[in-house]
Amino acid sequence: MKIATYNVNGVNGRLAVLLRWLEKERPDIVCLQELKAPSEKFPETPIRDLGYDAIWLGQKSWNGVAILSRVGEIHETRRCLPGEPEDLQSRYLEAAINGVLVACLYLPNGNPRPGPKFDYKMRWFDRLIDHAATLHASGAPVVIAGDFNVMPTEQDVYKPERWTEDALFAPEVRAAYARLLAQGWTDSLRTLHPDETIYTFWDYFRNAYARDAGLRLDHLLLSPALAPRLTDAQVDRHVRGWDKTSDHAPTWIELADEAPAKPRRKRAAT
Repeated sequence: MKIATYNVNGVNGRLAVLLRWLEKERPDIVCLQELKAPSEKFPETPIRDLGYDAIWLGQKSWNGVAILSRVGEIHETRRCLPGEPEDLQSRYLEAAINGVLVACLYLPNGNPRPGPKFDYKMRWFDRLIDHAATLHASGAPVVIAGDFNVMPTEQDVYKPERWTEDALFAPEVRAAYARLLAQGWTDSLRTLHPDETIYTFWDYFRNAYARDAGLRLDHLLLSPALAPRLTDAQVDRHVRGWDKTSDHAPTWIELADEAPAKPRRKRAAT
């Protein structure tokens, strides 16, 4: 099973790019972020024409998340994180698909820091950590996928010294991500590529993509029940080079149908 996350940066304005990628790569499950469209403007028909079922949570001009599937019915389990009933930002969607619980998120940017936007980001992160603990404790096979708006380590950012005051690289944010992983989640991309420089985002300015001046913002975290099935994790960085594309590239993992069998322990010679 191939599961992808992709911040499309405007699902309608970049629909041609999204459809081209879906048709070429055929991921089984896709988490989309930053739809920038109200729910009634989600392009359901062309996506379904490619064989994908879809659920979505839109918001006019900003935010918005969606989950697509071509491997079975989508059973929605939650929209919006618990903890702040008055929170109206469309940033979280969760569903069971083909034996996997998929959590799609778009974590707040948080800039400028300090300020109310950064405070909201940290509250949202705390709510995510609390809910993730519940998902982890369930023992279910879970993937938490999306744009986390955090570079976890210096390895995940081009020239980290330039980002020390930014809300995407603030010590508090990186510590929150570490607390999330400490529950027992596996960072798929970094687990399979521990020493590589890998980015998922390149700004539109200063020729960032051509210079490979990027950030790793998009992550797929696996619960202990799912992590043993991880076989591959990659970034379709070439999509960032397409015309009228998002500033993010699709990021994906592949899961085996079953966890590989543990090798049998050899009996001691007698």
